[in-house]
Amino acid sequence: MKVTILGAGAWGTALALHLSRAGHSIRLWGHDVSHLKALEKSGANERYLPGIPLPSGWALETDARWAVQGAEAVVVSVPSRAFREVTQSLSDYSGLVVSVTKGIEYETGLTMCGVLRQTAVAAHVTALSGPSLALEVARGIPTAVVAAGVDPAACLQVQSLFNSPSFRVYTSADELGVELGGALKNVVAIAAGVCDGLGFGENSKAALITRGIVEMRRLGMACGAQGDSFSGLSGLGDLAVTCFSRLSRNRGFGERLGKGQSAPEIQSSSVSVAEGYPTSRSAHHLARRLGVETPIIDEVYSMCHEGKKPLDALRSLMNRETKAE
Repeated sequence: MKVTILGAGAWGTALALHLSRAGHSIRLWGHDVSHLKALEKSGANERYLPGIPLPSGWALETDARWAVQGAEAVVVSVPSRAFREVTQSLSDYSGLVVSVTKGIEYETGLTMCGVLRQTAVAAHVTALSGPSLALEVARGIPTAVVAAGVDPAACLQVQSLFNSPSFRVYTSADELGVELGGALKNVVAIAAGVCDGLGFGENSKAALITRGIVEMRRLGMACGAQGDSFSGLSGLGDLAVTCFSRLSRNRGFGERLGKGQSAPEIQSSSVSVAEGYPTSRSAHHLARRLGVETPIIDEVYSMCHEGKKPLDALRSLMNRETKAE
């Protein structure tokens, strides 16, 4: 198939490499001309996936509308903050669109597929999510993810497109649950990183993950998602890898918070986007609007956006009124 990848970061490049290995034709779009020139010259994405050689023959584009012309499938892998703007280029596109961005739009409370239904009204929209660190996928390390959407035929198309001996794809009809799991786990992963930055042990992180997934499920179900999705690959699976892996941007962001750096300082000095940072604001806002109790999300929001000290956030969590599990 002719596949266009919108986004030349770590995840977009890793998926382009995966699809290229399967014999698909790749067109890669990026907004940074100098980055694309460096990629073309070096034959690698040294900024995001150092040491991973890329095949020759990819078409590199900086015009998003031109990049999607003639594509049989479009994969959107741009930061959530730029998602609506970039996907305006899909306003006339009627093919398969796969969102691999994990986020919640603050102003609307929409997941990325929800945004796509406003910007790519004629497209067949799906989400692809799960425990899938970009560097490991680029190296061909065995991975399993889930393709989710309201159109079963589109989900099967995505499954067929991406599935390989090293990349197993399941399907789900709970698009909202799969997307919310992928977005909310990044917030909990920041909290897990704070535990690391403060020097805590495995007891702390295990408790955090267990209570974190309770919050994810509670908020997700209040939005209309199915509870079981949060026990699957896009929920528990993605939460586990993002909270424990040294490759996780969100865990790393939290670790730096725990060591005393401020969120704006971390953001300004990072090459890659930690989606949990903006998502903590969106999730906090969504939970307040729906009247859902989310203490971990609330404390991550306070650390990221109100400057609350990590130890003060910990005290707030540990000193909450006791109750039954």
